[in-house]
Amino acid sequence: MSLTVQKGDPRSPEATRLLQASHALMNELFPADSCHYLEIEDLCTPEITFLVVRDDAETIGCGALANKGTYGELKSMFTAPKARGKGAANALISKLIEVAQDQNLPLIRLETGDKLTAAHKLYQKHGFTFRGPFGDYPEHPASLFMERAL
Repeated sequence: MSLTVQKGDPRSPEATRLLQASHALMNELFPADSCHYLEIEDLCTPEITFLVVRDDAETIGCGALANKGTYGELKSMFTAPKARGKGAANALISKLIEVAQDQNLPLIRLETGDKLTAAHKLYQKHGFTFRGPFGDYPEHPASLFMERAL
C-alpha cells in the first residue's frame, strides 16, 4: 500500500462517491438538525482546501480545511469503509494540519457526531481536545466540538 495525499476535486467521480457515502452515513446516524456537512458545491470555494487520499490508483479518503480567517475548520473527513485502519485518515489529518500552518492559522476546530468514537480517538491522537460550540453551531446533544492549537 502506497498512500499519497493530494489536492482533489470534490466534483470528481471518486470524491463525489466518498462524499455521498459520508452524507448517507451521517443522515443514517444523526438527526437532520445535527448534520453539518457541506454539499459538494460548497466544497468548491476559494476558502476550502479539499484533499484526497489515494492508495496507488484508488481514492480511499477525503477531507477539507475551511479557512475561517481566525481559525481553520476540518470538514468532510471520510475514509472508505474497506480502507479503514490503514493510515489514510492519519495521513489526511497530518496534511490538513500542514495546510492550516501554511495558511498561518492559529488553530483548527471541528464538529463531529457523538457516535463517531473512532473519529474522536483519531482527533485526540492528533492533539485535538474537546471544547464547546463555535461559529454558527448550536449546542446539540449529538454534536461534539474539538480544537487543536497550531
